[in-house]
Amino acid sequence: MMKFEYYNPTRLIFGAGSLERLGEVVSKYGKKALLVIGKGSVKKTGTFDRAVASLEKAGVKVVEFSGVEPNPRFTTVLKGAETAKKHGCDVVVALGGGSVMDASKVIAATVLYEGNPKDMFVRAGSGKMPRLPEKALPVVTVPTLAATGSEMNNGAVITIDDEDEPLKTFVMAEALYPRAAVVDPELTLTVPKNYTAYGVADIITHVTESYLNNTEETPIQDRFAEGVILTAIEYGPRAVENGQDLNARTQLQWASIVALNGWVQVGVNAPYPVHQIEHAISGLYDVPHGAGLAVVNPAWMRFAAKHNPDRFVQFAQRIFGVPVEGRDKLEVAMEGIDRFEEFLRSIGCPTRLSELGIGEITEDVLYHWAEKTLEVLCDEEGRLPGVPPLSKEDIVEVLKMAI
Repeated sequence: MMKFEYYNPTRLIFGAGSLERLGEVVSKYGKKALLVIGKGSVKKTGTFDRAVASLEKAGVKVVEFSGVEPNPRFTTVLKGAETAKKHGCDVVVALGGGSVMDASKVIAATVLYEGNPKDMFVRAGSGKMPRLPEKALPVVTVPTLAATGSEMNNGAVITIDDEDEPLKTFVMAEALYPRAAVVDPELTLTVPKNYTAYGVADIITHVTESYLNNTEETPIQDRFAEGVILTAIEYGPRAVENGQDLNARTQLQWASIVALNGWVQVGVNAPYPVHQIEHAISGLYDVPHGAGLAVVNPAWMRFAAKHNPDRFVQFAQRIFGVPVEGRDKLEVAMEGIDRFEEFLRSIGCPTRLSELGIGEITEDVLYHWAEKTLEVLCDEEGRLPGVPPLSKEDIVEVLKMAI
């Protein structure tokens, strides 16, 4: 039976033209903003200047911090926190995609964190529980990509890059919830086709992670999840085909938020095994996160369906209309997975590891990725949580299915 507590304090301002309200919103939380951006695309599109103008009009001073990478680095977060401290910033504004928003949350927490901020991250291999941040500067998120849903949740994914080998891990803490999210779908109109497609893969995977690792008897959450998936499948191709389709962009942006603000996952089991496996790869090779998910998710599905076919039959029937009557459950499940993979390919996503440009993939490489996955998260028996739980050998088997 379901038993849960749901909490999400982020105020959401949503709709075309919402960027004009940024200054009004931010001024409620501070008077000097650290404005965090990525490599500069928001400057090329004019979004940066519009954001600064709105902030300054509301009396908010702006300190720019640029250069956040895809798969944001821990050392970059430290530089951002030092910049915020040096200039006395009292609020953080994240203007960009998931990487910028995740980095901004951790920057905001690092400014007020007592001790080594590396201790806040989940690292099963360390043998220690994370020491979560209990406070952070206020954060206001302004997403420029429909994908991660980071604008309205309390999670952040960061790559630890100051050790022998990069390790992509995560932190989840109440202090990381943004105070507000200003979500203007017009800001996504210039996103190129490939990253639009990767965003669709990310949105769907956020939902399938809970839907296919589910507890029993959660019919409302199932329908929530199916609604998000069907919306992404309907509007994703339209946005890829015509980036200026504002309605398609708007529907994807809303799907992105709903997929990971906790509402779809409430009361269900959501251990995110696909994300954990993909993080090991993108942390090492800087693969675009959504592209990596498009490769790993169908492979994981094929492995997991053999252990839990009923959920995958429901997915195949309700999402793709696969006929069920008189057929073997696993056959139906596999047809649904095949159709899902075909959809991903149709919008331009890679579906094989060989398409990610990461060089030769030997069995030793696959075992190393599996070890990196379990270095971040594992249960008491050393397995990656999920349905089913995955041993190191199981993870390698999943990865082999993706070659």
